[in-house]
Amino acid sequence: MSEADFEIIVIGAGPAGATAAASLARRGRRVHVLERGHFPRFSIGESLLPQCMSHLEEAGLLETVMAADYQPKNGAAFTRRGQETAIDFRDKSTPGWGTTFQVARADFDQRLIEAAQAQGATVEFGASVEAFHADGERPCVEVRDENGETRTLRAGFVLDASGYGRVLARLEDLERDARQEPRAALFTHVEERIEDPMHDRDKILIGVHPEDGGIWYWLIPFRDHRASVGVVGDIDKLAAGGTTLEARWRALIDAEPRFRRLLAGCRAIRPVSELRGYSADVERLHGPGYALLGNAGEFLDPVFSSGVTIALRSASLAAPLVERQLAGDAVDWEAEFEIPLRAGIDTFRAFVDAWYDERLQTIIFHADAPPEIKARISAILAGYAWDRSNPFASASRKHIDTLATLCRLHGEKRAAASGSDP
Repeated sequence: MSEADFEIIVIGAGPAGATAAASLARRGRRVHVLERGHFPRFSIGESLLPQCMSHLEEAGLLETVMAADYQPKNGAAFTRRGQETAIDFRDKSTPGWGTTFQVARADFDQRLIEAAQAQGATVEFGASVEAFHADGERPCVEVRDENGETRTLRAGFVLDASGYGRVLARLEDLERDARQEPRAALFTHVEERIEDPMHDRDKILIGVHPEDGGIWYWLIPFRDHRASVGVVGDIDKLAAGGTTLEARWRALIDAEPRFRRLLAGCRAIRPVSELRGYSADVERLHGPGYALLGNAGEFLDPVFSSGVTIALRSASLAAPLVERQLAGDAVDWEAEFEIPLRAGIDTFRAFVDAWYDERLQTIIFHADAPPEIKARISAILAGYAWDRSNPFASASRKHIDTLATLCRLHGEKRAAASGSDP
């Protein structure tokens, strides 16, 4: 067993790891990234939010993303039982970016980590972290390469950006109940020839199952007439749709009228995949000599594409704190990292919960939402969940409850006046 020393070790080369590595390398720090897999590699989480753009810019990665010619994204379109609506991120209440991109993650992730390398970070692929020893001054990891050779790496600080691998959450026994219902996602990439003039390629399309509001769909367009298409819902309900993943995916897609029309004749260009019980949480996001970033700490749900935004936010918060700690400053990781990061995550959680119990669906599909209210909701869905001046961020559940009740009552009055169902 050999040993090596670095200032910072980052576990995982995905968006959180690449952003943290780039940010710290730009500050002149010696950063070494350990990645178990090899890039490029497939991943979901392909629809970014505008908030991401400022974090990429801070880390010196924005130019790399802008040069990639990804599909632009300016909002989200929704469809439910023939009713259509949309939210434009440019019409939000919080200042900042109002547009972003839809990205194939294999290409996106590779570009980010290559840009981090160009800024001075070193990256080791095929490296699995087998053990971790927490220490406030010199934490260390034991790493096994693909030849079976093991060595110890020491650092001034360790950032875990291992995503669904959740390396330190497992090794430090940090995992806890995610507080989300266990759900599954079925997804694939397709070649499509969508010619519907009403289909806005600059928006993710989110559909709701016509008979079950807890089952929803995504259609994320890429360049070159390719798209990511998935369906999310209760594990047992999705499993009842067929004997194979492909049969379940197709039966569920065909159950939603607009998705059925748009994707008629589409050809899957990769096997349908399934992800079950994806939500996760941890007791704490930091400890002696380490912090957890993005999905390595907490993951909610794919419905509002918050995963990459939370990952980049965590890296943006952590990088300057690591720099200060290595410079000898006292850092309060609870007050300066965990509490502010969790505040935004809790806002997203309130929106996720309200989507599945249909309160948020009632709001989104309401025909007469005041522009100022719609702008505040647009800001959250654009990723600005940390803007505490927005009451839908600072007191999410209270304001969602109130607005959903008002929308429902208004809908009932209109229905009664017209003699139709609400």
